[in-house]
Amino acid sequence: SLRHPGLSPLFTFIRAGGSREARYVMRLALFNPDVSWDRKNDPEPWDKLGPNDQYEFYSVNVDYSKLKKEGPDF
Repeated sequence: SLRHPGLSPLFTFIRAGGSREARYVMRLALFNPDVSWDRKNDPEPWDKLGPNDQYEFYSVNVDYSKLKKEGPDF
């Protein structure tokens, strides 16, 4: 029990913000194509991305499903 009940919303919002921050960092660490956890078997995972793969967190004006590749296959 808190001695000052007016502080409970402050602690609630701090916990919620910390939780969101931790989930975002985990998302970046696990699903970002720039991060390579397995250097031996897959040293450059960003090479596997196609033009239709969305790797940005939020895209305002780009529809990735309608993009066409502008370059050769490697």
